Amino acid sequence: MALTLVLAAIATFVAAVIQRITGLGFVLVLVGPIVVLYGPVEGVTIAVLLAVVAAVTAVPFVWRHVEWRRTWWLIWPGLLASPFGVLVVHLLPEPALLLVIAAMAYFALIASRIPALSASLSGRAGAIVAGSAAGFMNAASGLSGPALAAYAVGDRWPQRRFAASVQVIFLAFGIASVALRGLPASPAEDVGVLVAATIAGIAIGTILSRNVSPRIARLAMLAIAWIGATVVLVRGMLALFV
Repeated sequence: MALTLVLAAIATFVAAVIQRITGLGFVLVLVGPIVVLYGPVEGVTIAVLLAVVAAVTAVPFVWRHVEWRRTWWLIWPGLLASPFGVLVVHLLPEPALLLVIAAMAYFALIASRIPALSASLSGRAGAIVAGSAAGFMNAASGLSGPALAAYAVGDRWPQRRFAASVQVIFLAFGIASVALRGLPASPAEDVGVLVAATIAGIAIGTILSRNVSPRIARLAMLAIAWIGATVVLVRGMLALFV
């Protein structure tokens, strides 16, 4: 158990550093390791709670750049869709849930690179679709970023304002997901260590952001995320067929 906590704390710290430098990627980096270490239900529950901590820590740094009107049109559809994401978690057996999380992680990695998808997500109609998808995915897997990033590309949302606004969206979706999923079943002291690792990662990321290129941090994020998604996929396939 001690080794599990140490590995989870390292993964959490790295995810928080990358989140602070790039503005995205906390759960995308964390979901692979945390699901492998704690399982698909408890792992995502922990990841969602830590994402709330990361958002709370990051929001004060970006508050003045938040674009509230666009943010609201993404938040309310996501809040309505969140219960359906939790319903999927309760209905699926563990092997199937692992495969769903892996599929969502892969989708997260390619969504913003699909021109047709991004082009279809613009205006208020696009915001409702993207917000609903993001809220559902956040509740089911913690991964709300892909749909939001695709919408940002399609609606030509300036990067600085999007990166700021998405922290508020992550916070809203995270609070809803925690309320629906409940708190982690892991010991409170273990969760406390992971919360501390998140805060430390945000703090170190703030310092590193002055010298580390967001491009380098993004490449690291993508590499870790691809590896994590693949490990979860393999674990799900083994659980399904063994």
